[in-house]
Order: sequence, then C-alpha cells, then structure tokens
Amino acid sequence: MRTTVRLPDEVLEEAKQYALERDTSLTQIFEEALREHLARHRGSTSEHRVVELPTFGGRGPLPGVDLHDSAALTDVMDGGGAPAPHDARS
Repeated sequence: MRTTVRLPDEVLEEAKQYALERDTSLTQIFEEALREHLARHRGSTSEHRVVELPTFGGRGPLPGVDLHDSAALTDVMDGGGAPAPHDARS
C-alpha cells in the first residue's frame, strides 16, 4: 500500500542515512520503526485521552474538495485555493 507522510527534512535525511548504512530500504526502516512503536503501545490505554476538536459551524468542505485526495487537500490547506469543481457525470 502507498501513502504520503510529511516529515521534517532533517528526519528524512537521517532516516535515509540510517537505511544506507544498513544496506536496506527507507520503506523497511519506516515499517520496522512503526511496528516497534505500535508493539510498545499495544494495549496501553493509560496514554490515550479524548481530544475534543473545535468546529466552526461551516457547511462542510469547499466545493470540489475531495477529502480522499490528500495531495489536493494539502494544496488547499497550504493556500493553493479550492480545486475547480469536477463534473460528477464524467
């Protein structure tokens, strides 16, 4: 499965160097790190807390914003404006 992850440049560079030194892929480094993190926290409910997110009485996403398209959503959030609405019939 593919996904997009935003990382600070220095973290990505450190991970690339780590992978290079171990003759492995960046994907393998991320997978191992995530598996280790999940294993440490599996079953630990003491660290979970309820977070209430604010709402602002809007009417949902802007026209043409597809919440399943992370790249387009990021563009909108970064100030690129709403994408042109697409015709649902196409």
